[in-house]
Amino acid sequence: MTSPLRIATVNVNGVRAAFRKGMGEWLEKRDVDILAIQEVRASTEDLENLLGPEWNILHDAATAKGRAGVAIASRGKADIHRVELGEDGFDSAGRWLEADYRVGDQIITVVSTYVHSGDADTPKQVEKYKFLDAMAARLPELQSHSGLALVLGDLNVSHREIDIRNWKGNRKNAGFLPEERAYFDRFFGPLGETVEGVDGSTGTGLGWVDVGRTWAGEVDGPYTWWSQRGKAFDTDTGWRLDYHVATPALAATVKNYAVDRASAWDTRWSDHSPVVVDYLI
Repeated sequence: MTSPLRIATVNVNGVRAAFRKGMGEWLEKRDVDILAIQEVRASTEDLENLLGPEWNILHDAATAKGRAGVAIASRGKADIHRVELGEDGFDSAGRWLEADYRVGDQIITVVSTYVHSGDADTPKQVEKYKFLDAMAARLPELQSHSGLALVLGDLNVSHREIDIRNWKGNRKNAGFLPEERAYFDRFFGPLGETVEGVDGSTGTGLGWVDVGRTWAGEVDGPYTWWSQRGKAFDTDTGWRLDYHVATPALAATVKNYAVDRASAWDTRWSDHSPVVVDYLI
């Protein structure tokens, strides 16, 4: 009999600070099997001390100390892991970590990724597009490697107008630029078909599934990030930036999807909320 595999992703905005504010208590209650973490901003030793011996930890730190950093913590050990992304010389350190896990007689590939935040019309935005290009090239390879593959993380793009509360005011801002959103049109477009992006560009659909949107339907949000400024959290003026991007075979096994939004602003331990999904595999 198959059993649910609970997989979660969260941008912790610094794992040591997150644990000081209550991440450990959340994790203890949530019964997660695999946890993808972004913006670790700490050492592997820090992660091991915070999470404890019951977790197996993979960690890829950023080139610049104290920046970015991605990790995957799991109850079982990975068969193998990989951190390379893009062409030779492309610095993806701290932003892309793949791991293969054996579940019964099947292999599930899990990726923890942290896409650049970007900044319109600056070199930061150029780096973001380079990363999205590399991601677009890797997705078909991942699906060929494993029919059960899952890309988790803070992708730093709200794909559609229903993914951001103040979409009209952010059309020229990184995170909601038409050129960024067009990548997601292709990621989630029908496999092999020509897809027209929101920016007017055309490309080939890659056939992956946005688990959050598929589960929630055509509703606003549910958002996963809120600015720390003003009353964005209290008024739910948020962005959906954190995703489970699954192959169709894996997406078909989803039994539950949840955004663990804090009950109040002062109970948050990150400016992002965890996204938790049960897969029956």
